[in-house]
Amino acid sequence: MSVLDVGSGVGGPARFLEETYGCQVTGVDLSEPFVEAARYLTARTGQDGKVSFETGSALALPFEDGRFDAALLQHVAMNITDRPLLYREIRRVLKPGGKFATFDVVLNGGDPLYPVPWAKTPGESFLLTAEATCEAIEAAGFDTVVRRDDTAIAKAWFAELRTSGPPPLNLGVVMGQGFAELTTNLGRNLMQGRLGILTAVFEAVPVS
Repeated sequence: MSVLDVGSGVGGPARFLEETYGCQVTGVDLSEPFVEAARYLTARTGQDGKVSFETGSALALPFEDGRFDAALLQHVAMNITDRPLLYREIRRVLKPGGKFATFDVVLNGGDPLYPVPWAKTPGESFLLTAEATCEAIEAAGFDTVVRRDDTAIAKAWFAELRTSGPPPLNLGVVMGQGFAELTTNLGRNLMQGRLGILTAVFEAVPVS
């Protein structure tokens, strides 16, 4: 399968998909330094023949119509204000019947506490509820295959993190100084019911 990873960062999920399932994966990210890092790491893992990365906007994907069998969007949508255009672009580059998987933070109840990993202030954050997110995706030309609330799983992960300490990988090296505080705030928002986690898979409806 040919898979598009939208907002691919330094390429971890793209490399995982290729290694685990043998997919041909293309990542696209707005940040040129992230793309350069992704290419370097992919060359080091010997996967540059099946995993590639390009610089580009999720709102103007640099690919032809109907190119991919599947698309992945992970922790990206909360940075984007024009959700209808985002989901239309993903639909455009998918084949009819192609799958679109999303895993993102959503509004749950109450105003979020800032700063968080994707935004320092409310003006930089463009969250939707799970319901509004799914409605926007369906309006872009998708049918829902499966939709799941994974908030409880995320809460359990943060609870374990508090007792076991930080993970071995220092994400601050990649995400910048202060990332630990931002992650802590995300955990507080989840624990207090302000935010939730949506996991969902959609199928591209054939264009009539």
